[in-house]
Amino acid sequence: MGVRCSKLSLCWWPSHLPSTLHHSDLENGALREDGTALPAFRDYSLDQLKAATSGFSRENIVSEHGEKAPNVVFRGELQDGQWIAVKRFNKSAWPDPRQFMEEARAVGKLRSNRLASLIGYCCEGNERLLVAEFMPNETLPKHLFHWESRSMKWAMRLRVALYVAQALEYCSVKGRSLYHDLNAYRVLFDKDGNPRLSCFGLMKNSRDGKSYSTNLAFTPPEYLRTGKCILFHEYLRQRKSACVSFLAGRVTPESVVYSFGTVLLDLLSGKHIPPSHALDLIRGKNFLVLMDSCLEGHFSNDDGTELVRLASRCLQYEPRERPNVKSLVTSLLPLQKDTQVPSYLLMGLYQETPDSSETLSLTPFGEACFKKDLNAIHEMLEKMGYNEDGSDSNEVYSHTRQVEESLNFKKHGDAAFRAKDFGTAIDSYTQFIDGRTVVSPTIYARRCLCHLMNKMAQEALGDAMQAQVISPEWPIAFYLQAAALFSLGMDSDAVESLKDGMNLEAQRLRY
Repeated sequence: MGVRCSKLSLCWWPSHLPSTLHHSDLENGALREDGTALPAFRDYSLDQLKAATSGFSRENIVSEHGEKAPNVVFRGELQDGQWIAVKRFNKSAWPDPRQFMEEARAVGKLRSNRLASLIGYCCEGNERLLVAEFMPNETLPKHLFHWESRSMKWAMRLRVALYVAQALEYCSVKGRSLYHDLNAYRVLFDKDGNPRLSCFGLMKNSRDGKSYSTNLAFTPPEYLRTGKCILFHEYLRQRKSACVSFLAGRVTPESVVYSFGTVLLDLLSGKHIPPSHALDLIRGKNFLVLMDSCLEGHFSNDDGTELVRLASRCLQYEPRERPNVKSLVTSLLPLQKDTQVPSYLLMGLYQETPDSSETLSLTPFGEACFKKDLNAIHEMLEKMGYNEDGSDSNEVYSHTRQVEESLNFKKHGDAAFRAKDFGTAIDSYTQFIDGRTVVSPTIYARRCLCHLMNKMAQEALGDAMQAQVISPEWPIAFYLQAAALFSLGMDSDAVESLKDGMNLEAQRLRY
């Protein structure tokens, strides 16, 4: 019996599949990539923003990282249901209301799918507030440093680097080449899992636009050359206090590239590593020590070397030796992987209702395989038993007297499976399979999960494919293939298997 196979066509995600190779330059009031309208820039009343944020409630604070309190960001919901992010500045940050409004309007003209766009502001009395598109999937550090179930994939890290570089290039072309205090917390993820650069960093950080707030270990070297910085650094050393300061230096395009280099280090290492330490490792040709251990086996040495080389170029001591943002994009484009896979899949973000009438909803089992929630898969396979795999279940139990020993292996395997003794289950199921000419696909499905539990993804994939051979119309076989393929880092193929499973589910519902 042949193996059923299908290819995933791009029409499956006609609207929300992002282009990894270019980005859109949007005008105010235009459409986003998903076809929804992007709101035009406007001014909001203080009462509107108070109502949206429940009076700037502490429960609505979404980020204090990278922001000097009380310049924090609040989540808010307008009366029309639109979610917004509101940054409330310190009263002394913008004493001149006209300058604040002019700066906000200038940034508000920028519209790109690589930016979390500024859509409004409020300037009443001593209040200075910015309103931006709300990004529901949090910041880069959340997914890179503080992940719970899965680390960020290599392909997604490359995509983050490219999208941020494209955002900087777009801003530079539009005459806004100065981005203040670029760091991982400025990278946000929208509802589709696409990385966006926060528009807040495009606003000047003080009344004269010259200050730069950062940790000294991550500061562009040119800032430390000024007398004020050296004196303050010495003061901090003598006080043995944390090296956090406001540095009296101008932001330049070259310093923005240096900061982009620190973001590349974050993506490479999976932690916030000081550039000086990273450069020592690179010079000593120990760049593999720099790499995140979670990436082992998921990237080629050539790709790793290229990204490390680009980071080291960005972190050059002399500003003139650093690349410009256009060359950053040129360098990152050829490195992209799995460009046809939507960001939300690479990020492991399940979308309950994707914006496509052709897209099918995942069943709980399909969702568990997409998320690689092995415990949920185990629970559902156990409850499912041998009644839903499309095979003749009587065949498993026929000729009991002749194959009693073989059937005992199956019973022992099932008992071990229920007890989550996955090693024993593998051994017992293997002996049962070896002694039978016809085997229920559920046996292979269960052994597949046992292999996944024991981090044997290749073996798991083989079992899922064998289950498909026995029962070509069984959705579970395709879903398990997707789980195994995700574990192997083969996201494109995993997406195809997910769609195959969803199509079969849809056919079952129709008939």
